[in-house]
Amino acid sequence: MQEPNQSSVTEFVLLGFSLSPRTTPLLFSAFLITYLLIILSNGLVTILICLDSHLHTPMYFFIGILSMLDVGYTTTTVPQMLAHLASQMKTISFARCVAQMYIFLVLGITESWLFAIMSIDRYVAICHPLRYKVIMSTWLCGVMVIFCGLWGVIAALIYTVFAMHLPYCGPNKINHFFCEVPAVLKLACADTSVNDRIDFILGFSVILVPLSLILVIYVNIFIAILRIRSAQGRLKAFSTCTSHITVVTMFCVPAMVMYMRPGSETSPEEDKKLAPLFYNVISAFLNPIIYSLRNKDMKRAFLKVTGWGRVPE
Repeated sequence: MQEPNQSSVTEFVLLGFSLSPRTTPLLFSAFLITYLLIILSNGLVTILICLDSHLHTPMYFFIGILSMLDVGYTTTTVPQMLAHLASQMKTISFARCVAQMYIFLVLGITESWLFAIMSIDRYVAICHPLRYKVIMSTWLCGVMVIFCGLWGVIAALIYTVFAMHLPYCGPNKINHFFCEVPAVLKLACADTSVNDRIDFILGFSVILVPLSLILVIYVNIFIAILRIRSAQGRLKAFSTCTSHITVVTMFCVPAMVMYMRPGSETSPEEDKKLAPLFYNVISAFLNPIIYSLRNKDMKRAFLKVTGWGRVPE
């Protein structure tokens, strides 16, 4: 059997969405508006947290990091998708494909672990309110964020190296709108069963472990909430958790379905819809709305920074 030539593929073709000429402008407009809103809303959240000293708390520190991750996360994929929707050129070089895959994974894995860190913050705030500022010190918050980033860098490197060391000798058409691991692996001229096992094992460390940690923490949080005598106090404590649970569900469940099932069971058409609609675009679009823009502290900071209207006491 002839060994495939690993250097034969120098670029890939991203097929993107299968659309009629009439539908393409609508999808382009929808994604462009959504992307601009993601940049605007997440950028606004980050700026407000930096400028208002009242928001210099562990919770808003993590929200600010999340906003920056969301901007980077979507910028890795959406601008290229928009360019391909607007033109007939849908190629991407091998090197750019590797870079996109790696950066996308770094930011996604970091965000996955950041959600677990944010659940720890909520646990300390609700279960140990008097010691909250002592426990969640600036040093500890910084260390936890660095841990998330380092784990993202290491796990993404393993994912990318094992995916791109395979021979790609043709065809070179990726049935996706960006270079995501499951879609690229389908083009490999070799057996990918080892990659499937590695992806499944790494999936535990980057998705299931933080998700399990979040589940355990919230069980303890709900037990603590039930012990609160005041109904208003229980409602206030519970309301601080619902937003986090909603965002974690939108992000982790689709990611788990994408990266922890065997490659033979994946459907390209389903994957192209799942990836952009949930843990890439919609999650980044809804995060600032769910976490921050409806928050009284954030509204107060907005009025204070802009000077629009009276700042509520």
